[in-house]
Amino acid sequence: MLPWFNSPFCPLYLAPMAGVTDSVFRRLCKEQGADVMVSEFVSADGILHRNQRTREMIYFHPVERPLGIQLFGADPERMAAAAEAVVEWGAPDFIDLNFGCPVNKVVCKHGGSALLRDCPLLEKVAGTVVRKLHPFPVTAKIRLGWDQTSINALTTAKILEDAGIQAIAIHGRTKDQGYSGDADWDQIARVASAVSVPVIGNGDLRSAIDIGCRIRETGVRGLMIGRAAMNNPWIFRQARAFLRSGVVVPDVGLEEKWNHILRHCRMAVAENQEEEFTMASMRGRLMAYSRGMRNGRQLRGELQRVTKIEQLEQIRDRHLTQSEEEALAVDTVETA
Repeated sequence: MLPWFNSPFCPLYLAPMAGVTDSVFRRLCKEQGADVMVSEFVSADGILHRNQRTREMIYFHPVERPLGIQLFGADPERMAAAAEAVVEWGAPDFIDLNFGCPVNKVVCKHGGSALLRDCPLLEKVAGTVVRKLHPFPVTAKIRLGWDQTSINALTTAKILEDAGIQAIAIHGRTKDQGYSGDADWDQIARVASAVSVPVIGNGDLRSAIDIGCRIRETGVRGLMIGRAAMNNPWIFRQARAFLRSGVVVPDVGLEEKWNHILRHCRMAVAENQEEEFTMASMRGRLMAYSRGMRNGRQLRGELQRVTKIEQLEQIRDRHLTQSEEEALAVDTVETA
């Protein structure tokens, strides 16, 4: 069994998210209490073609361990060869197979959740990779099924278990749902009770209380946090405190949030050595961080034009001052 499942506390995974969970963000989430990291999904073909961008995506720092590299593809032999290459190059702690991505550019190549409609091929991919890497651990991520008329997570999970997959993460939506609607945790619980390998639940984990409830109610052995971490990486710290003591840790203050945002950007620039390009690529991340902040529309308009750290520092200073003035004005009115 993967050693982190021997912990008295349910391991908290950072979900793989394309364009989000790079090495810098993984390190920041690790500091906040995330237990297990999974890389952005990487193309098996990109690995075999020795694509430089792909090789950069599998890079990680030792502090990020335990970490798995997630691969997608539909050719069993090429997936196995790519997995072997990744293990030789990077020595991650496990390989994760992506059978859940709903994005059309992946699905149209018969990768990701497309394999949920082709269980014989899914079985062949998983079995071939497991045999190639044995005894190195291989895990997998799936969705409930292709659509509401073809929910087959239980069948898929049993196939993967029989193929030698050592843990299964399940996103509680179908491919057709994408990220809309509600995650179906009853289906996740059904699978968790039917297979012997650890099941990791994923979907709509927005707070420490959500996390505590899902552990109690579903029988999952781990939880995977995705979109909530994009604007609240402190969710790992909050969840860990709640699971250990039942204490609900308050949300971080505005100044701490801004300090984190600036640190994230500085780390990204230091990693890439190209400030303007890096800051432009960080704009989507800045949009996520700004969610729920005061004067959000104005703030987002400013963040969308950021090209330098200095600009971001100026925006931070203005926003903190403006927020303090507005809070003081409200206090003055309430006490008048």
